[in-house]
Amino acid sequence: MRLAFKIALRFLKSGRGQTILIVLGISVGVAVQLFIGSLIQGLQINLLETTIGSSSHITINPTNEEKTIDNYDRVLYETNISSPEIINISPAVDGPSNLDYEEDIVQVLIRGFNIEDADKIYKINSNIYEGRAPERKDEVIIGKDLALKSGLKLGDDAVIITPGGGSLKLNIVGLYDLKVASINETWLITSMETAQDILSIDDKITSVEMQVKEEFDADIIAKDLSYTLSQEDLKVDNWKDQNQSLLSGLNGQSVSSVMIQVFVLVAVLLGISSVLAISVVQRSRQLGILKAMGIQDRDASLIFVFQGLMLGVIGAFLGIALGFGLLIMFTKFAVNPDGSPVVPIYINNGFIALSGLFALLSATIASLIPARISSKLNPIEVIKNG
Repeated sequence: MRLAFKIALRFLKSGRGQTILIVLGISVGVAVQLFIGSLIQGLQINLLETTIGSSSHITINPTNEEKTIDNYDRVLYETNISSPEIINISPAVDGPSNLDYEEDIVQVLIRGFNIEDADKIYKINSNIYEGRAPERKDEVIIGKDLALKSGLKLGDDAVIITPGGGSLKLNIVGLYDLKVASINETWLITSMETAQDILSIDDKITSVEMQVKEEFDADIIAKDLSYTLSQEDLKVDNWKDQNQSLLSGLNGQSVSSVMIQVFVLVAVLLGISSVLAISVVQRSRQLGILKAMGIQDRDASLIFVFQGLMLGVIGAFLGIALGFGLLIMFTKFAVNPDGSPVVPIYINNGFIALSGLFALLSATIASLIPARISSKLNPIEVIKNG
């Protein structure tokens, strides 16, 4: 085995042109695989973060006529014990209302929260660009787009027309920007007590929102939660059932990424096999002499297996380096007007290791064909025919 390794190393050194060609082929294959895989993963993670990262993954909604949840402390308790995967649980009081300002009356959505709980889902505090979150009753924060549309500013009183036809004033203590125009233009975020007064629902809520540790397990966790809840007039919804088109798009991206990577690996494998097979023909006389001197068929085969292994190791390391270079270039040239990358790159150490391992395995498997050819060479015929 040691002799086969030394001969393999000598063959690689003597045929530098072929060696460099194979290493470049493996490197480019690994780099393309790493670049495309990391790009698709970054795109998917960014898309998920934008769409559901700061929103409820699972929501408990009432199905009764009043559309309210009574005795919600029990619901919160049962939600807590349902699964350790459930995190960031927040009760909410929602309902339509109208905002009356000098020039018009617009429909808005009153959203009453325990701000401390809701902040873990919606990142409310970090998205308030002026003022603060509501701390007392009859305080409210409004979105950037609604503030521009209505002309209301920090410290003003927002006149709310309740569903019952009455009106009350809420003091604007903050302005937020949740990066979604439809939210910024319609949500009035206040305390649960204030929202309950506006909607006249006493000490009740209209939903329980929560997030889970693994977003793609939301449907399974929601199903388990529905069995845990003792109250009958409740429905458990999850983001996957409500975003089928998004899931289809993500699955399509994943499938296309895998197909591209598979074709790249097949191309690398075929390229290595063909070059090493030609190498067997070119070195058939040398192999014949070695066999005539007593080298075994097994060792003759190992020469090309070791060649494939060494080429795979070198190509994998160079390919990973080249892949990182492509990713860095992409983040420097494909940028938004503010200088941030169009698609944030997600570095997955496991995926990088897997890409290098696949390249190594591909090179080793590709070497089996020339290894088999070399084992069948007849030394007498090779030396006789030149």
